[in-house]
Amino acid sequence: MTQERTSLWGGRFEGGPAEALARLSVSVHFDWRLAPYDLLASKAHARVLHRAGLLEDDELGRMLGALDELREEVRSGAFRPKVEDEDVHTALERGLLEKLGTLGGKLRAGRSRNDQVATDLRLYLRDHARLVVGQLSELERALVEQAAQHLDTPAPGMTHLQHAQPVLFGHQLLAHVQAFARDVQRLRDWDVRASVSPLGSGALAGSSLPVDPVSTAEELGFARAAANSMDAVSDRDFVAEFLFCAALLGVHLSRLGEEVVLWNTTEFGWVTLDDAFSTGSSIMPQKKNPDIAELARGKAGRLIGHVTGQLAMLKGLPLTYDRDMQESQEPSFDAVETLTVVLPAMTGMIATMTVHADVLEASAPLGFALATDVAELLVKNGVPFREAHEAVGHLVVFCTVNERELHEVSDEELAHVSPHLTPEIRSVLDVRGAIASRRGHGGTAPERVAEQLAALRIEVDAHQQWAQAAPA
Repeated sequence: MTQERTSLWGGRFEGGPAEALARLSVSVHFDWRLAPYDLLASKAHARVLHRAGLLEDDELGRMLGALDELREEVRSGAFRPKVEDEDVHTALERGLLEKLGTLGGKLRAGRSRNDQVATDLRLYLRDHARLVVGQLSELERALVEQAAQHLDTPAPGMTHLQHAQPVLFGHQLLAHVQAFARDVQRLRDWDVRASVSPLGSGALAGSSLPVDPVSTAEELGFARAAANSMDAVSDRDFVAEFLFCAALLGVHLSRLGEEVVLWNTTEFGWVTLDDAFSTGSSIMPQKKNPDIAELARGKAGRLIGHVTGQLAMLKGLPLTYDRDMQESQEPSFDAVETLTVVLPAMTGMIATMTVHADVLEASAPLGFALATDVAELLVKNGVPFREAHEAVGHLVVFCTVNERELHEVSDEELAHVSPHLTPEIRSVLDVRGAIASRRGHGGTAPERVAEQLAALRIEVDAHQQWAQAAPA
């Protein structure tokens, strides 16, 4: 087989590439994922060539028919890349030439692999961003439903992993939903900037043929065509930004996973994970491990690595296209595949998780978690916060030394610790009362958490609707 038939660039060369070059250069083993998008773009390009007078009516019909046949064969697996195919574009052109002969070669006019791959990758990521958001909305919904069941369950709120103030457990679950909602907002915002078609930019300078990039952009669902052909083929900002969105989503999944790992320990005992979403030990028969949460935590590092690697790759590249940019593809594919494996598993784990409300409520006041409420009562009585903070701090020291809880200190002992500590403070040494008092916007009072829950239900529905809509 000659060089001309095995690559898109053989005309300049008298011989084929060295084996070492071919092995380094080949990408079809991973960029075959782009085949459906390459065929979609090829159909749009064929119509542009027809409108430019470069394809006759019957040629366009045959071309579109062959591309449709090739799409079905790719989908069924009847057409696959061969060892000698350098990339997805080479493989698909081979398939087209096998069907159409010399007519298949006409499709290459007015475009380059440079604008072709940039277009395909944008189409792939825009499509899969909606898949990610759809799966993420299911995890959000699972958290929302768990929160709805625990709108009246007190729990220890923590800072520095130490008891701080009591909160509703539903409030804590919804805090994770708020983070995931920002992830959705970022991906939707990213999609606006990614909605630019590079097709028609050629290798870097545009085309002297009368092709129309604007109509191609419209057909492919992009909001606009690229304004600068050099930028269009060299831009991988959309990859770096997508990978950042994926990495931050991975971090949020990791933080939720870390909490579940803690909640599931014997020491916490807050939750029990369903058997179907846990694993055991090969040596310890009693073990029931939160592997999903741990794997989510571990894969965050993988996602962070992708974005740092992408930025490092891009930082020294001169305009326009450089082959280094091939390294944009595998991180993109892996980020998508990582998220679309982790998200359903996390959703199942959260949806089937049993929460032990009695354990949470019993733990809520521990660690002097109501000390802040005492200090705030003193402030309401006119004591400067600095003095109130110091007085309650002395009270905590007294309780620690004497192994008492706050409510167990006598009136005389309170007065001895500080004259500000009157018997009135007992009125706030109640977990539910303390929670109910946090009525400010965003607080953990039951009515505020119920409002937050209702708003998030609406927002999660909107996330799912966006995920199901076609890119535009």
